[in-house]
Amino acid sequence: MANSRPPLVLIAGPTASGKSALGTALAERTGGVIVNADASQLYADIPILSAAPEPSERRRADHRLFGTRDGALPCSAAAYAELARAEIEAIHRDGRLPILVGGTGLYIRTLLDGIAPVPPIDPAIRDQVRGASTAENHALLVGLDPVSAARLAPGDSARIARALEVVRSTGRTIGQWQARREGGIAERVALRPIILLPPRDWLVERIEARFAAMIAAGALDEVRALAARHLDPSLPVMRAIGVRELLALDREGGTREAAIAAAVQATRRYAKRQYTWFAHQPPADWPRFDTPLDSPGAMGRALALLDPAG
Repeated sequence: MANSRPPLVLIAGPTASGKSALGTALAERTGGVIVNADASQLYADIPILSAAPEPSERRRADHRLFGTRDGALPCSAAAYAELARAEIEAIHRDGRLPILVGGTGLYIRTLLDGIAPVPPIDPAIRDQVRGASTAENHALLVGLDPVSAARLAPGDSARIARALEVVRSTGRTIGQWQARREGGIAERVALRPIILLPPRDWLVERIEARFAAMIAAGALDEVRALAARHLDPSLPVMRAIGVRELLALDREGGTREAAIAAAVQATRRYAKRQYTWFAHQPPADWPRFDTPLDSPGAMGRALALLDPAG
């Protein structure tokens, strides 16, 4: 690259869009190292259900931050950014190319842009906000932070509560805090990103086929082993896509077919949210690659966009 900053490749997009395959191909081509940017794939408890790289893929390339976190230990975006930053710096010291691969937009944004230095929220205010209805909180937010109130969907209870507790506790809006983000690495690296946005019907077919393969590979046993740990149901690992739906087989007396159908549907809804986020939220100059990677020549064209030596 035509500057002195070390390179960082980013391969992002919705689930089942082909990110892992592209990342592995690029790592083989460049001697690079794949760094995880998927929240569920951090956890050691659900490698099958989270579609983490299989042993055969890991033998083809060096992988970092996959299955390194116990499910009992939640990982915030800030904690993830610290872990990923350390890995990327180590890879650069070794003179290799870090290849960030994943679909968790919050993780990617926090790593690149930093995190807003919001101080701890007053516990009394947090209890008041969390104890009120979403409609009540939204009405208060309109008066205290009209920008956030207009931007957030009226039913988005978590983000409305967060915006309200921030402005009430700190006297500054969440937007004002976010304008002061700290710790991002975007200005210290030469970023070469690509966002995979293949046709939605192709993505749906991939999701359905992949989930069938997950079941065949033992996803149900994996979820049952997770349930046997009796973890707090609010933990991220317990809220991973497919966990609740598959647990319905045992807890609610559902059928195997119904559980699988529900899990596929939940994955499709998640992919739709990711698709929308990646289509509109990242910078407009980040390339959007809309050709399925299994199309003739598509993998080669995507690799040409990403190889810093290309």
